[in-house]
Amino acid sequence: MSTQGYSGKRAPRARIERIALGSDRAAKIMAVRASIARVAEIDSAWRDASVVARSVTTDAPAMPLTDWELMSGARQRALAVRKILLEQSLGADLYVGLEGGFHSISVDGEWHTFLRGWAFVTDGERGSFGMSPSISVPAAIVKNVIEGKRELGLVIDEVAGARDVRSRQGAWGVLSRDLLTRSMSFEAALIAAFAPFYNAELYSAS
Repeated sequence: MSTQGYSGKRAPRARIERIALGSDRAAKIMAVRASIARVAEIDSAWRDASVVARSVTTDAPAMPLTDWELMSGARQRALAVRKILLEQSLGADLYVGLEGGFHSISVDGEWHTFLRGWAFVTDGERGSFGMSPSISVPAAIVKNVIEGKRELGLVIDEVAGARDVRSRQGAWGVLSRDLLTRSMSFEAALIAAFAPFYNAELYSAS
């Protein structure tokens, strides 16, 4: 990638005061707050940013099974929360959508299914995607979700013997024995998606 015209110096940033999230799930709110704190360590313009969370309705499937569905769902969530806030004459500096689900791929004739998440961030003019890490999902869980046409959250609740696991550590926590939680996975996706906004000079270099 060309960095012609990129000086390496940091120009003063416009303050990021409000970030809107298209979900009211605790794990997603935690991820946004944690990612803001990380960005604020290198960009003081983010230091006092607040999070506004709203439940939204989208056309995305309850259990996305491809990267395309995940990315589309994340984008729809960001645009939906933007629409809600603008109708309320509120608005925000950035609008965020987060979507988690499966992605399967065949390697040397063997299928592997991974749990991953996507983030989409927009300021209303430009948008940016970011992807979380991926973790392999046991075949029995994949079969229960895909062939049984069930949401992963319900299946994981049964595996963990608990209720509403997805609002806490999520499937990530169950699969990794809490070394990686749902919130932590989304935090990584958000830091990647936020990059064009906290590293604008590099991303706008031609």
